[in-house]
Amino acid sequence: MKASAFVYPWDVNGDPEAPARIAALGTAQVTLASAYHSTRALTPRHPRHRIVTAEHAAVLYPPGERWSGRTLRPYAAGDWAPGDAFGQAAEALAGAGLEVHTWVVLAHNSRLGAEHPDTSVVNAYGDRYPWAPCIAQPATRAYLVDLAAEAAVRPGAHGTELESLGWYGLQHLHAHDKTAGVPLGDAGQYLMSLCFCPACRTGYDGRGLDADALAHAVRAALEPVWRGAPSDGGWAGVEKLLGETPANATRAWRDATARTLQEAAVRAVREAAPEGFQVLLHADPVSYHCGANAGVDPAHILSVADGVVVPCTGGPGLLAPFAREAREGAVLAANFTVVSGMGGSPAGLAAAATEARGLGATELRLYHAGLASDGDLSAVRSALTTL
Repeated sequence: MKASAFVYPWDVNGDPEAPARIAALGTAQVTLASAYHSTRALTPRHPRHRIVTAEHAAVLYPPGERWSGRTLRPYAAGDWAPGDAFGQAAEALAGAGLEVHTWVVLAHNSRLGAEHPDTSVVNAYGDRYPWAPCIAQPATRAYLVDLAAEAAVRPGAHGTELESLGWYGLQHLHAHDKTAGVPLGDAGQYLMSLCFCPACRTGYDGRGLDADALAHAVRAALEPVWRGAPSDGGWAGVEKLLGETPANATRAWRDATARTLQEAAVRAVREAAPEGFQVLLHADPVSYHCGANAGVDPAHILSVADGVVVPCTGGPGLLAPFAREAREGAVLAANFTVVSGMGGSPAGLAAAATEARGLGATELRLYHAGLASDGDLSAVRSALTTL
């Protein structure tokens, strides 16, 4: 199975041994970040540093002229990825025989929300989520589509993987998270991720819902949850808490909003890219799920993109709904965390990949070649020789 390892430019730039070390894993490809959110990352083998602090979401190359005069525009990186950090790393990795694909994080940007608070998701209580741009807003959608095209199609790249191209909700790590005191479950997470910004209020109205009444209903439905009542049960749990008709109306609005954004972003990438450029989406097969792996309808997204990257560290079960809808040639990439300290199991990679292949996986993604210890990388090398 073809495998690709995720890499940051700062894993490579300034470390002349990094490209050969990554190539020696046995991967044919790297997925190199070109637009990324804020993070604090370990670099255990770099000759100049051990910790990189990316202070805000940024593009890791010089942003282009298309952003001139626009209010919403990408931020340039600071000293963690100066200049054309992506281009420098891509050239070094290609020199080691690796095919470079871009890794583009889109609707996840805390600085955007801090500087332009009106762009953020607003929950039923009026709380803003500055890390989560609302994808229903026209200006935000235009920004995300143009960012997708520019950050995806970088010199030397053969394809892209678009992350966070959909709704972003409550459940994702923010700085020093303290949100696990009440187990919200799948249904509670959905209700806490419903947006009530002006654009979404108009969207609900178009689906026959009064936004004020809906927000009141969400708060009322969550009140028992705050006191310890369960809120699981998948979509049936959402319908139980909110009522079947309003629940399905909100989902219809959100599904349509995400689908049309994904179509527009993929189309923009294809228009900017050379022939044969591969476009994949990080995805979850349950459309109401939020986060980095955007919730999608499998049949729809596989008719739009060339394939999907599916989270499989907790097991490869999410592959099956995509496999049932996959056309010939579609990429179903099983994404495994191979960093032991982050919950991965590199020693079990061969068995997990074999199971994933049985469920339809055509490729592997390995998160993350720069973060993993020497022992983890050794286990990855051993596993890939058996596949």
